[in-house]
Amino acid sequence: MTSTLLRRRTRRSRAHLGALAVIAVICVSCSNAPAKTSGTADASAATARAKAVQFAACMRHNGVSGFPDPDSSGQLTIDAIANGSSLDTQSAAFKQAMTACKDLEPPGFTGTKRSAQQQEAALRFAECIRDNGVKDFPDPSPDSPLVDTNRIPSAAGPGGMSKLKAAMQKCSDAAAGAGVTGGR
Repeated sequence: MTSTLLRRRTRRSRAHLGALAVIAVICVSCSNAPAKTSGTADASAATARAKAVQFAACMRHNGVSGFPDPDSSGQLTIDAIANGSSLDTQSAAFKQAMTACKDLEPPGFTGTKRSAQQQEAALRFAECIRDNGVKDFPDPSPDSPLVDTNRIPSAAGPGGMSKLKAAMQKCSDAAAGAGVTGGR
């Protein structure tokens, strides 16, 4: 009788420990508190990536179904979205989702106005792109994405994106001078 009682208590204790472990995992994964970091770059990068993933999920939840997750480094910028997807960053749905998800927006997502020196590099970049086969590539304004495929009619045509990507590779130095921090 004593051994039966002891086995029941042991099973009950293990069941309680298992339940507590599950609750602890749920509480940690659902917590809205910022993750504790040890001050390392890895920890802050993981936190930044987690915030960018939440932002992407919010954008999809608010009507931008094709909104991508950040890359493996956690980078997510409006330039990369306008440049690397077919999303219309000027659509009403995109703008509404941006408003709804503003609190989750990762740092640097919308960028900032380019400095005079960066704008000069952006204009050199645009000229380089045109010189490398994308004749309808527009000059970017100081506060717009460097590349917005919605403003490049030839990008939608056959081979248009391939031609644009090839030109962008040839002109990458000018893009870096323009302050591009995300995408390629």
